[in-house]
Amino acid sequence: DQIGYVAAMSNNEVNRGINAFTLGVKRVNPDAKVIVKWTDSWDDEGKEKEAVEGLVSNYGIDIVTYHQNQAYVIEAAESAGIYSIGYHQVLEECSEKYLTTVACDWTQTYQELLREYLQGNGNSQYNFWIGLEKEAVTLTEYSTEVTQEQIQEIETVKDEILMGHDVFSGE
Repeated sequence: DQIGYVAAMSNNEVNRGINAFTLGVKRVNPDAKVIVKWTDSWDDEGKEKEAVEGLVSNYGIDIVTYHQNQAYVIEAAESAGIYSIGYHQVLEECSEKYLTTVACDWTQTYQELLREYLQGNGNSQYNFWIGLEKEAVTLTEYSTEVTQEQIQEIETVKDEILMGHDVFSGE
C-alpha cells in the first residue's frame, strides 16, 4: 500500500506525471498511497539513491518509479530488491523486478512543429497534448513478473483513454 515516487522538481510536467501515476495506482489499489520524494535536481545520483533508500526504510515501499534524467532510481531499486518502473530509458541486465518503462517518442510532435515552422507558422504557440493516440507515450516490454491479467488491465485502460475517457476527471 506504499508506493515510492522520486521526482526532480515541482513543475507542471512532473506534477502531471505524479498525478497520472497516482490515479493508476488508485485504480488497482484504492488504499495505496504514493509517497513522493523530491530531489530538486534533474540529475543527482546521490540524492536519487538516497531518496529510494529513505522510501524503503521509512515507508516500507516495495515499488518505486521516478521522473529524473538518469536511471539511478532503478539502480537503487535493484540494490534494495524492490520493484521498479522506469522512465524514458530501457535498461538491460536488470532483474525481473524492473517491470517496464514509460517511454516517450516525440518524433511526430517535432515533425509537426517543424512543418508548421517551414510553412511560416513558427511564431504560433500551441499546446501539444499527444500521447497514446499517436504512440508518443508507450510502455516498453514487460517483465515476466507482470501477469497476463495485469497486461490486459493496462490494455483496457489504454482503450478507455483512446475512446475519450478523461483519466483526470473526478476526485
